[in-house]
Amino acid sequence: MASQARNPRGALPRFEEAEGLGPQDATFVQDLIAVLEKHGNLERFGLCLLHDHFPLAADEILVETNDTEARTLHTRVEKANQTTHSKPTQWRFLPSVHHSRRAEFASDPYEVVLLCDPYSGCPPRK
Repeated sequence: MASQARNPRGALPRFEEAEGLGPQDATFVQDLIAVLEKHGNLERFGLCLLHDHFPLAADEILVETNDTEARTLHTRVEKANQTTHSKPTQWRFLPSVHHSRRAEFASDPYEVVLLCDPYSGCPPRK
């Protein structure tokens, strides 16, 4: 992830700059598969390309919705403390850091990147 190293800690590369998986990542992917398999999570977690299309404020979160009939997926920004969506679907690792922008994940070494919408089969936050 050379493009991420150019950015200050915490900043993600713009989509245009983000480097996708390539042949040079084969050993990394094999190691990741082995760890997921070891913990019984091979069918539970995958991999996504971390990137930004636009900046988010510290009090904002991305929310995913879908329309099953139209077979479309949409993402929008909501205020993190006002969203009714509770099921994270994407995370970002925070190596050697135990904090997140989201209070409910503040002690975890990861940050929630995306939540799902209750209309997408996700239970709403109470």
